[in-house]
Parts: sequence; structure tokens; C-alpha cells
Amino acid sequence: MLWSLIKIVVFVALIAALTLGAGYLLDNDGTGLAQAQIVLNGQEYTLGPIEMIIGSLIIVAGLWVLFKLVSLLIAILRFINGDETAVSRYFDRNRERKGFQALSEGLMALASGEGRLAIAKAEKANKYLRKPELTDLITAQAAELTGDRDKAEKIYKRLVQNDTTRFVGVRGLMKQKLAEGDTDTALKLAEKAFAIKPKHEEVQDVLLKLQAGAADWRGARATLATKLKTGTLPRDVHKRRDAVLALSEAKDILDEGKSDEARETAITAAKKSPDLIPAVAMAARSYIEQQRPRLAVRMLKKAWEIEPHPDLAAAFAAIEPTESAEDRLKRFQQLTKIKPDHPETRMLLAELNIAAEDFPAARRAMGDLADVQPDARVLTIMAAIERGEGASDAVVRGWLARALTAPRGQQWVCDNCKHIHSNWGPVCENCGGFDTLSWTTPPQSEVALPGGAEMLPLLVGPTDPAPEPDLPVAADVEIIDPVIPVVEDAATDPEDKAADTPPEAEETPPEKKAEQA
Repeated sequence: MLWSLIKIVVFVALIAALTLGAGYLLDNDGTGLAQAQIVLNGQEYTLGPIEMIIGSLIIVAGLWVLFKLVSLLIAILRFINGDETAVSRYFDRNRERKGFQALSEGLMALASGEGRLAIAKAEKANKYLRKPELTDLITAQAAELTGDRDKAEKIYKRLVQNDTTRFVGVRGLMKQKLAEGDTDTALKLAEKAFAIKPKHEEVQDVLLKLQAGAADWRGARATLATKLKTGTLPRDVHKRRDAVLALSEAKDILDEGKSDEARETAITAAKKSPDLIPAVAMAARSYIEQQRPRLAVRMLKKAWEIEPHPDLAAAFAAIEPTESAEDRLKRFQQLTKIKPDHPETRMLLAELNIAAEDFPAARRAMGDLADVQPDARVLTIMAAIERGEGASDAVVRGWLARALTAPRGQQWVCDNCKHIHSNWGPVCENCGGFDTLSWTTPPQSEVALPGGAEMLPLLVGPTDPAPEPDLPVAADVEIIDPVIPVVEDAATDPEDKAADTPPEAEETPPEKKAEQA
């Protein structure tokens, strides 16, 4: 502390001396030039302005050298007093200054995208500082920036061997394997990084995604619980995603033949997230197998109130699989009364009435859906109604042809990449997003028929019977009108009858018959 104070005082005094010297130089005695006289050993020296400036610089350099010598002397005195590192610290101080300067320049080069310059500065900083834990990271990232993955991997492996930099090395290797598409190795590295720093949010997300992609539902649920404990995931989002993982786990358990455990897991998933339609449908079927239909009805009605869905209707039908169409129509009123104006409810009512062969009621249930929401399912139901009411084949084919080119309606669509899935899944098949599937109408149909509307006449066919083709007639052939048979009147005169008989109808003589034979 005292030495720092002395250096500050000397610095201020030096600045003051330089200021006085500058003022003296600016002082003009009328001759136009400022001069200085120095007497040394009885000898008088006269200095002009340039000589005085040079002399001032020499004095400053001498003072700097003097300070360095004093600092070295103090370090030697400390070493003599027992401080074994005093002298080495004196010489290392300059090296550290150069090293940190090179390190800062390397960071700036890395941030500006100059990979090769960053590597050079990092090597220079390592030469002065001898701290590879600081410079290796810059070198590895700069090597990745320049495309030298082998060098980056070599440095990351070196960082793994150091306790203080192990997490950085493992994380760097994990990101490299992810970029290469080696998800198996990346999963193992993510587990190691998670074990070192379980609170690291990025590692948590990567590990959760990789575990879901590998169908490790138990491990994913454990990672999700850690995210909740560390505060990186809201509680409501945790309940939803844990329900998704529980449902996926239940499906795997069911495939293994453990039906009882699968039922309980599915019921747990449905309770955690009542809006998760696949979980509710699976839990309802579990209640049905346990002979608890009331709980199944209650769960399905609650889910139908949130979002009507065909899977919920199918599970509701499974409660009484042997009932008649009329009884099923009455029992389904528990669902259809919840959201009567919803398109799914109206289509469900139409299908139930078609099964009961009440086609006018089915048409009333559909209403104007064919005009306001003409998707494939709506148009197919309209074709069935027309067929049931006895419409012609041309009309039925017309509805079916429109259904072929109509939008597919609501489907499981990924919120991230808009990829369409035939069935629900916890992970998107296209982008790998977790819990990104929603039951919604896709932005465009996934089926595009060649020709589009131009194919409709070929599919529908002619609506009117085709006219008979005109046959060619020779010029010398007389067209005879069709003969309409007339019942002979008894009062007709035989002579009139003979007169009316055409020549072709007269009896042929026997001689001509023989010649013809």
C-alpha cells in the first residue's frame, strides 16, 4: 500500500515538473527563443529549446529506469527476508501483462469471427501466462470456427483431464457429437455433463431431448424433475410434460405385457394433464377394463369439454361395445350436449344417425359444415347421407371426388416445423421437438393429387345418359318408319285391306321360292 502511494506521489510530481518545464519553454524573453543555462563543475552550458526537450526525455527515461531498479531492489530485499517468490513475481509481472493483453486480443478476434487470428493470440497468451485452462477454450472455439474439428476435439479432450475445466470439455465434445448427428455418444456426454453441473439449463434441455428421442422415459422424467427443483421450468409446464412422458412410459410398459402398471401410469398421466387427449383415451380404456365405467365417463366428458376429439368418442363407444345404434345415439347425448355447435360434435351426431339409418337427422346435424368447413371427413359424411337417402351414383361420386381434393381437416401438427403426423407422439418425427404436437388444422393439405380439380370429371363421370350414336346411312337406302301393329277391325273391307297391303307383304309365288332356294 505504501509503495503504491509513493508511486502516485512521484507520478504527480513528474507531471508538475513537466508542466513547469513546458511553461518555461513557452516563456519568451524578447529574443524569440527560450534558453536554459546549466553550470556543472564550474562549466556553464547553454541549452536551446530542442536540447531542453531531449534533456527532459532523458530525465524521464532515467527516472523510469530508476523506478525499475528500485522495484528490483525491493523484490531482492523481500527475497532475503524469506519471500521465496518475490523475485519471480517481479519478472513474471511483465509476462502477465503481455499475456493478458494477448488473451484479450484473442477474445476480440474470436468475437469478430477471425478464427486464425484468435488461435495465434491464444498461443501467444499461453506462451506468457502458461495457463492452458484459459487459452485452450479460445483455441478450441476458434478451431471450430475455422472448421478444424479434429483440433477442437483434441483440445476438448485435454480440458476433460483437468478438474477445473472438465465440464467445459465434456460440453464441447457433446456439442460436437450433436453437430455430427451421433446422438448415442452425445447422450452419454450429456449425462456426464449433467452429473457435473445438474443446474446447467442448457445441459438439462439437451439431455431431456436426447432421452426422449431414445425413448428413455424414466430418465427423462428424472431430468424433468430436476428442472422443476432448480427453477428452470414452471410448475404447470412440468405437469404437462411429465404427463406426456408418463403416457409414453405407459405405452412401453403395455408393450412389455405389464398391463396393470401401464393402466396406473396412464391414469396418472391423464390426471396430471386432462387436456392430453391420448392420455385421457388410454386412461378411460383402463377404467373400462377395470369395470369402472363411471370414472371413464367422467374423465371423457371433462376432456370433451376442453377439446372434442374422435379418440375420445371412440373410447366413449368402447364403454358399451354391444349396444344398438339407437341406444348408442341416446347414450352419446352425454357428450353431444356439452359442445353442440362444435364441428366435431356435429360430425359425431351425423355418424351416429347414419349408423341408426336416420339420414334426414344426419343431414340436419351436419347443417352448413359442407359450405363453411368442407374438409375430407365432412364431404365423406355427406356422400354417405346422399347414398342413404337414395341419391344417384353420380351425386355420391361427386361428394367423394370433392373429398379427395379437400383439406384433411384437423390433425396432429408440430407447432415448430408444421409437420403432419398420422398419430400422436411425444417427439416430432421431423424436427425432434418434444411435446410440440397439437390437434389443429394444418396450413395446407398434405395430399396433393395430380391434376387437382381437373380430375373431378373423370372421377364423377357423366351425370346424364349418353345419346345413342348416329349410324351412317347409304344414299339409296330408304328409311322406313317403324311399323306400329294395329288390331284388325272386323268391318274392314277385304278389298281395302288388299289395297293397303304393301308390295313387300304380297305372297311370293312358288316358282320364285324355288329359284331363291
